Amino acid sequence: MVDAAVLEKLEAAFKKLQGTESKSLLKKYLSQEVFDKLKTKKTGFNSSLLDVIQSGVENPDSGVGIYAPDAESYSTFSDLFDPIIEDYHGGFKKDAKHPNKDWGDVDTLPNVDPTGEYVISTRVRCGRSMEGYPFNPCLTEAQYKEMEEKLKATLDGFQGDLKGSYYPLAGMTKEVQQKLIDDHFLFKEGDRFLQAANACRFWPTGRGIFHNDAKTFLIWCNEEDHLRLISMQPGGDLGQVYRRLVTAVNDIEKRVPFSHHDRLGFLTFCPTNLGTTVRASVHIKVPKLAANKAKLEEVASKFNLQVRGTRGEHTEAEGGVYDISNKRRMGLTEYEAVKEMSDGILEIIKIEKELP
Repeated sequence: MVDAAVLEKLEAAFKKLQGTESKSLLKKYLSQEVFDKLKTKKTGFNSSLLDVIQSGVENPDSGVGIYAPDAESYSTFSDLFDPIIEDYHGGFKKDAKHPNKDWGDVDTLPNVDPTGEYVISTRVRCGRSMEGYPFNPCLTEAQYKEMEEKLKATLDGFQGDLKGSYYPLAGMTKEVQQKLIDDHFLFKEGDRFLQAANACRFWPTGRGIFHNDAKTFLIWCNEEDHLRLISMQPGGDLGQVYRRLVTAVNDIEKRVPFSHHDRLGFLTFCPTNLGTTVRASVHIKVPKLAANKAKLEEVASKFNLQVRGTRGEHTEAEGGVYDISNKRRMGLTEYEAVKEMSDGILEIIKIEKELP
């Protein structure tokens, strides 16, 4: 049972949410009935419904509006998480089961733009949580440090293409900081959605960035998720980008077990990022389709793709350049998620070429 003070804050938060014009999935699915059913519950890590919904209440422009403060929250507050997951992940129903991990045949993914006319860069990333630790809002300062040490020990074993350096945020020099910002690697503190979810405590303790010598692979440690693994390079060679990511994830998994759920797949802090947690994306220049945004959105939705501005979520396209990625991460394998993006991009390029 939650205490009276939390309950009072929850009632106020629910009332505030009802009074906003929010189009978030939180507002859509947190009915009075669901609220009353969940408001007194808490997880083994002491997380309440308030921890789940506070970011969406503070930020009515959120698309989703909820986070899981720990892995248990997905079960404890399933009456709210399940319909939101189903809505966001294209019909992943509450009796559905995410398939086992399958990276597929990594050699069958193509270069989606061999002539280099359209695709500026390609990126594939996934999120992972270390087993046995809660998510950001519940982590202690000691746990942040412990997790960082575990990761560093693993990264020391990277060889070949993946070999590189780890840069802790704590005590980082201005020179290193500037270099990482110039390379567009450094994540910033102060994302208002994460701040409101109480996910930035003890900053910068236990946070850092690893990148390989070629700067085509990086890992964010304890930003939004415990680990965010990112493979990327200029141009459209999706196959090469994907292979690098798969090698790295498999390598780390041998030494650091990941948090996994029989039904939901890999578990992370945000419910948009469950299942495969894979987001494959390109920065693509399609000026003709940019002038016909409805057509672009039509093709994107056919392949379950998300079209965003060049600087990610909540931004506009600059110069006809879009960030286009797979939207579905659940109910399909890792390979199928990336293949969906690949097929959609090939179709978008084909239409761009055909437009007068």
